[in-house]
Amino acid sequence: MSKGHAGRERAAAQWSADILGPRFEQRVLPLEPDDEGEVCATLVRCTGQGPWQGTAEQRAAVNVVLYVHGWADYFLQAEVAEYLTGAGFPFYAVDLRKFGRSLRPWQTPGFTDDLGVYDADLAAAIAAIREDFEEALGPGVFPTVHVLAHSLGGLITALWADRNPKAVGTLILNAPWLELQGSSIIRTIAMHLVDPLSRADPRRPLWLPEMPGYWQSVSSEAHGEWHLDPLWRPRASFPIRAGWAKAVLAGHAAVERRLDIRAPALVMLSDRTRIQIEWSAELMEADAVIDVEETAHRALRLGRRVAVFRYPGAIHDVFLSRRGVREEACRDLAAWLRGYPA
Repeated sequence: MSKGHAGRERAAAQWSADILGPRFEQRVLPLEPDDEGEVCATLVRCTGQGPWQGTAEQRAAVNVVLYVHGWADYFLQAEVAEYLTGAGFPFYAVDLRKFGRSLRPWQTPGFTDDLGVYDADLAAAIAAIREDFEEALGPGVFPTVHVLAHSLGGLITALWADRNPKAVGTLILNAPWLELQGSSIIRTIAMHLVDPLSRADPRRPLWLPEMPGYWQSVSSEAHGEWHLDPLWRPRASFPIRAGWAKAVLAGHAAVERRLDIRAPALVMLSDRTRIQIEWSAELMEADAVIDVEETAHRALRLGRRVAVFRYPGAIHDVFLSRRGVREEACRDLAAWLRGYPA
């Protein structure tokens, strides 16, 4: 490691105020530079009942939640973080490289041509969490990390958990993107179209119709409840680029071939899909991004211990759905975590 990189790591190893308010802090996690220059991930923690509190028994068996966001997305689910922290589960979230808090002006938003690159982001986040606990409770305290991941994050972490069987206590996937909308046949056709474009120019943007319906169901500027940063979560998403599309399709193909995730996995989904270009009120009570039936089917290929929970009236992010749905999902999540202690 260069002296400059080591210096940046020391400077970054500090917690500072986060945009979500006084109960949240963030820490920059420097990563190895890529062809666009310096790269980082950003870890966020919810304070109040952190790893520095609790009984001796609780300190000996700590279960931590690490949240991973989806495509053209970032961590904003403060309500979930506060609920789980109050229930006794310290909560962290990571904004992956080139997303959200980690996005830098010189970077192509969200771009990678290999989903495996995020192994480094997740390793850095888990190492920082362990460091947090050791600083508070002394050396040798290694919390069990339960990963809660949404959409593209669900695909990324499923592939990561398959490669790293001892890294995670359980895997909770909130509407994971496990298959291309439609079917594996459409994915195969798409791969044949994308592959030559990716080899010629991985960053070449693909023309796809804008489908802002999900953004409208979430954003407080439209029909939703939540403030969305316009740079980190734009109305029209990030541009879809050939190399990124090829990487995602390869991930879908790996799930179809079957993964071998050893940890128990919980998949949380809406009860129905409604994918359309124009807005309608039905988008407030359905998943407007993925095919939930196909996802439920694909979930059985993740490992031998998989549970699928369905939530009538949920949108794509179950935890951004109407209040009754997300409260039920939070209760289920806390019960799941209690069922698989460290």
